[in-house]
Amino acid sequence: MENKTCLNCQKNIKGRTDKKFCDDYCRNIFNNQLKYTTNNLVRNTNNILGKNRRIIESFFEEGINYIRIKKEILIDNGFLFSYNTKSKKLVTGSYIYYCYDYAFLPLSEDYYILMKEV
Repeated sequence: MENKTCLNCQKNIKGRTDKKFCDDYCRNIFNNQLKYTTNNLVRNTNNILGKNRRIIESFFEEGINYIRIKKEILIDNGFLFSYNTKSKKLVTGSYIYYCYDYAFLPLSEDYYILMKEV
């Protein structure tokens, strides 16, 4: 009979022949470590997207669906332009970028239009 060791803690395993871990704790630790890098990347990206959305949302008042704003103000608030949920090429050749239910459209190097999807 072959002695099997736990994939997490390397202790000898007793029980079924196909068992890979000594207990649920070791199984959970092992699987969480496998997923950590991917989960961390997704979590960080979602946090940035959420922050971008909150920044855009903070400039809107009730009944307003779009505003013109300086790029500098967005940057000062921590907005990261390279993070968006989708982009769409317009007929004019420029792109509009979305952050969930909000959009931002570059007008020039210095100005953006922020829009609510209605």
